[in-house]
Amino acid sequence: MQTSKHPAVPLAMTAVMAAVLSVVSPFSISIGPIPLSLCTLIIYMNAYILGWKRGTVATLVYVLLGAVGMPVFNGFSAGLGVVAGPTGGYIVGYVPLALICGLAVSAAPKNRVVQFIGMILGTAVLYTLGTAWYCFQSGNPLGVAMGYCVIPFLPGDFIKMVVAAGVGPMIRTSLEKAGLYPQG
Repeated sequence: MQTSKHPAVPLAMTAVMAAVLSVVSPFSISIGPIPLSLCTLIIYMNAYILGWKRGTVATLVYVLLGAVGMPVFNGFSAGLGVVAGPTGGYIVGYVPLALICGLAVSAAPKNRVVQFIGMILGTAVLYTLGTAWYCFQSGNPLGVAMGYCVIPFLPGDFIKMVVAAGVGPMIRTSLEKAGLYPQG
């Protein structure tokens, strides 16, 4: 694997992907208490574009930007109140999602089955953290929370995983050939 020769390239790519996540997130569709967005797709793609370390950092930067007041969350919301609110578990859950997906891609760079399983596991952790926090904050029982916060998102997240597993390896290969893959 060839990595970038200039030390600023990985840092710039990490910042750009944090910015992409920040730009995509506010444009969401409310289908209940949890909005439908392309955030998970960007996080799945970050695993291929940035690797596990920088993909996780880019996601953490996005969460921190929103927590300190940048309007990067659903509907251009921001602040610790959003992170601590009923949907905050999903926002915080993006970080382990990025880590798990990135580790799967890094551990098996040519095995799409392992990568897909990593996306499923990461998404399961995201759903678990988010749903537990939603239940705690809203007082809703698990069955209600599953109906609001998980079941409506399963088909869309599955499609996002398929897209990421299909397109991500091609992007990673192109970045490696160009000497721009930042992992390392």
